[in-house]
Amino acid sequence: MKLSKIVERWPTACIVALDMRPDILNPLFSELESLKGVGPAIARPLDRLGLKRVKDLLYHFPTGWTYRKAVQIVDQADVGQNIIVTLAIANHRSGGSARSPLRIHGVDSEGNYLTLTFFGRTGGWAKKQLPVGETRVISGKLERYGDELQIVHPDHIAPVGDAKPVALVEPVYPLSEGITSNRLHGLVLQALERLPALAEWIEPTLLANRNWQGWSQALSTVHQRDDQAVRDRLAYDELFANQLAMRLVRASLDRRKGPPICGDGRLVSQLRLPFALTGAQRRVIEEIEGDLAQSRPMLRLLQGDVGSGKTMVALHALLRAVEAGKQGAMLAPTEILARQHFANLQASLAGLPVNIAILTGREKGRVRESVLMGLADGLIDILVGTHAIFQEAVTYKALALAIIDEQHRFGVSQRLMLSRKGQGVPHLLVMTATPIPRSLALACYGEMDVSQIDEMPPGRTPVETRVISEERLPELVDGVARHLATGRQAFWVCPLVEESERSELAAAEQRAAMLKLRFGDQVALVHGRMKGPEKDAVMDAFAAGKTRLLVATTVIEVGVDVPNASLMIVEAADRFGLAQLHQLRGRVGRGSEKSTCILVRSSQISETARARLALMRETNDGFRIAEEDLKLRGAGEMLGTRQSGESPFRVASDEQVRELIGAAADDARLLIDRDGGLEGPRGEAARVALYLFERDAGVATLRGG
Repeated sequence: MKLSKIVERWPTACIVALDMRPDILNPLFSELESLKGVGPAIARPLDRLGLKRVKDLLYHFPTGWTYRKAVQIVDQADVGQNIIVTLAIANHRSGGSARSPLRIHGVDSEGNYLTLTFFGRTGGWAKKQLPVGETRVISGKLERYGDELQIVHPDHIAPVGDAKPVALVEPVYPLSEGITSNRLHGLVLQALERLPALAEWIEPTLLANRNWQGWSQALSTVHQRDDQAVRDRLAYDELFANQLAMRLVRASLDRRKGPPICGDGRLVSQLRLPFALTGAQRRVIEEIEGDLAQSRPMLRLLQGDVGSGKTMVALHALLRAVEAGKQGAMLAPTEILARQHFANLQASLAGLPVNIAILTGREKGRVRESVLMGLADGLIDILVGTHAIFQEAVTYKALALAIIDEQHRFGVSQRLMLSRKGQGVPHLLVMTATPIPRSLALACYGEMDVSQIDEMPPGRTPVETRVISEERLPELVDGVARHLATGRQAFWVCPLVEESERSELAAAEQRAAMLKLRFGDQVALVHGRMKGPEKDAVMDAFAAGKTRLLVATTVIEVGVDVPNASLMIVEAADRFGLAQLHQLRGRVGRGSEKSTCILVRSSQISETARARLALMRETNDGFRIAEEDLKLRGAGEMLGTRQSGESPFRVASDEQVRELIGAAADDARLLIDRDGGLEGPRGEAARVALYLFERDAGVATLRGG
């Protein structure tokens, strides 16, 4: 069965067909043990590098290059150069102690001496490789030690006339203990011998305009010399396969029917909001309602900065579903955020004939059974919850709309699981308060339509941001005292829960203990390791004003709304990414009082960290911050759930994503719309690319951000 047919038949758009991989690719997916010389001792360091198959090795690109100069006599080279020179070995000289280095003197063709220096336990090996009276070809970095010229630990020692000459240019690879760059390169050369001849999948005009090499030639060249055009071609292949996979996902969903939602307005008209919707909110609501009215399932990404009013847009969409006699569900990544949404929606829906329920991992026994029964028989109109609503036992009578908040915490596979929960494919709206640069949005969410709330509600004043050194912490605590004395509240964020020997970051527990010495019971602590009820009790007390200073980890990054809190302190702020700092800053500025965010930096920070903090002072524009964050930290870190992460791409760098993703998206569209899709001649080649980059089985787990 062809891949396109699988896409059409699988309801979740998961293309699971590893057993159908084209035979021509089998040599590339062979285990590395199939290469000569790869036994358990070498396999272990390769495995630590993530290299398990021949393909992995081929796409393990050099990070640098060693350039050598071949000389006849030592005087032809400059100190600091890597040289290749032929020497006659004159003598071996050891120092007076076991720790003294071994010095071996060699003589070039004009009688100039060069010292070869060996430290540690390599002396015995070096004497065997460099016997007195023999001539050897030596390569290494030329250095000066006192009046002598020397090479410390030559990187190559070979007999004159050796069949394999020392290369003038040699790649330098990322390594793990137990394998050298030279050994790794030798394995790469073996792997290159297995390269199959693959048909070209790139659109011919684009290939010619870019003057790119063919796939196999490019993969060979990237291990031979530093060539940016070659790297771009190979990065483009990965981006193209990614874009094509997402277009296939979208095409499969487009072929399936969803329930059209055409509300009559009776519930939306009864909403009594304390504020008017912004123009941006009204525009986005119209876009969403236009999607909901179609039988083609909506698949839309809603971007909106912190505080821009995404939740109210989501409420309008949910009410349209209820008006049409359907059910809606809203997912949140954390229990704190789920309960925050539940409380806010309950308040907004007060007096309306709408039944709303919550389901998280904490709902047990009769409460849980009641919710499940209400969903199954249709008594519950709107469900708010966490991952618990994905579970097999959760069934809906008429789920027509699913909304996922904080989209970057959910992957594509979790989004697609919802397609099995409704009658047909539910409409899907995913939201993020992390503004996403266009290039990254296209790379990670290319199968989605995009809406953007680019206007803030009236009355919200920008948060003033300041940066201070950790050396001024005593002054800062005095400032917190003055702030609390006015009746307002504050957050104090620390990155860790408890002290770590490997980190200089202050622990939240220790910081809370220190602040309690000054402020007593006004201080509360919340972190991710606390159990749900305990965490809720702390948050409820803070929201009610019973505690005034909340010390927290980044568990409060999203979903905390306390208008009276107008001071945010982020300790060790230089260790955070821009997007996370922006999210934390968004926890204040929600009331009528002027709000301040104080970023506490380490006493010594890098220039990059200094630039990040300067940008936070300069702007509250989340989209500008996101662009800079992508440049400074990378896609995975910007959108990941941890403070560090990896790019969603193995080959393409973040810069290449920005430069090439548009062309890759256009090329994938041309293949589907003009060139016959996977059935045409180029489509057959593109099908091989999907398998090569494992987008065949990986569609369901492509990073959702």
